[in-house]
Amino acid sequence: MIRYLKRGRDVQARADDDTAVRNTVEGIIRDIETRGDAAVREYSKKFDNWEPEDFRLSQASIEKAIKSLSARELEDIRFAQTQVRNFAQIQRDSMLDVEVETRPGVFLGHRHVPMNAVGCYIPGGKYPLLASAHMSVLTAKVAGVKRVVATAPPFHGEPHPAIVAAMHMAGADEILVLGGVQAVVAMAVGTNSIAPVDMLVGPGNMFVAEAKRQLFGRVGIDLFAGPTETLVIADDSVDGEMCAVDLLGQAEHGPTSPAVLLTDSEALAHATMAEIERQLKILPTAEIAARSWAEFGEVIVCDTREEMLQKADELASEHVQVMTRDPDWFLNNMTNYGALFLGPRTNVAFGDKCIGTNHTLPTNKAARYTGGLWVGKFLKTCTFQRVTTDAASAEIGEYCSRLCHMENFAGHGEQANLRVRRYGNRPDVPWYEPVPELQG
Repeated sequence: MIRYLKRGRDVQARADDDTAVRNTVEGIIRDIETRGDAAVREYSKKFDNWEPEDFRLSQASIEKAIKSLSARELEDIRFAQTQVRNFAQIQRDSMLDVEVETRPGVFLGHRHVPMNAVGCYIPGGKYPLLASAHMSVLTAKVAGVKRVVATAPPFHGEPHPAIVAAMHMAGADEILVLGGVQAVVAMAVGTNSIAPVDMLVGPGNMFVAEAKRQLFGRVGIDLFAGPTETLVIADDSVDGEMCAVDLLGQAEHGPTSPAVLLTDSEALAHATMAEIERQLKILPTAEIAARSWAEFGEVIVCDTREEMLQKADELASEHVQVMTRDPDWFLNNMTNYGALFLGPRTNVAFGDKCIGTNHTLPTNKAARYTGGLWVGKFLKTCTFQRVTTDAASAEIGEYCSRLCHMENFAGHGEQANLRVRRYGNRPDVPWYEPVPELQG
């Protein structure tokens, strides 16, 4: 039996929040479409108290930001980017272009074609998430994207030097200091000062996520990556301290970040809840984490691991930390998750910051139909065909002609007929009629 010892806010309350966000974002998009740079500047001043002469950083400003960091800080950024680059390159190398002769004289294939321009959003309002620069800018460059625009909001009234350094070191072609909905809309629709991109990527708050959702179609997006989510699946092989740390470590992201414990041990569930209350008294980010835990935290107790699997796939969480005696059982059986963190020696923070996998992952149950950001998201798999012999063109043409006429597509059929006449030596084939089979 699946039972809740703690529940988060009800579904209707969350839906009401979504409606308010949707309406706000719609208005901002319309305004920027109409007034361009002037609207962008007004929203930046309103939401971030930021209106520089130019939102684009100069080379001198970039160099100043890099010089302000210590050698240790720069080396730590290089380490993280090396891990991300290595794994992205391994993924890219696994994606092969193909061309194969499927029938005599018929060649089919595909090429992985990089996008031309991508806009990367790096959150930085409450926390300077420089890791998002590695995950988006660097991965796009490994994929071969020609123009990568990276943007982050100001931090305490100025560009955050570590974010700027990370964006530059990752290979960004343009760096903007601009945040929120106004940033993603400006990159998507374009203004007099910002050329439009073909795709938007990167995590963000609920407003940024909604803006990406509304802009999808006009531009591509990586996925719906809103407020972070974490699910800890645990049995009594671990203790409440470890579960509590891994839950609060993600709850501190923001006041709407769900953190859920799923366990088959009621004793562990109670121990974890008690430990969370203890840690919230000493956690430096407790003001945010406590609100998130109070409104969105949940504790679910099951009788069996099969019930835990059922509930985990239903939740389809962004991050899933598995701390059980047999974590590989969940790896082999779970189907809905953004990323798995298997065993107590790893954790979500490793993936968020530096282990090498990408931290931009699906939220709001989008893990039911998509994985996270990876090098393949920046590539279009485009097919091609080549027919090299008369006999092959005529053979395919005969089948194509008759199939087209089953669908009442006479013009399509004539495309096939023409090839049968010319390359199959069949002048008898009538115009706009299906190719008759040869007798005998």
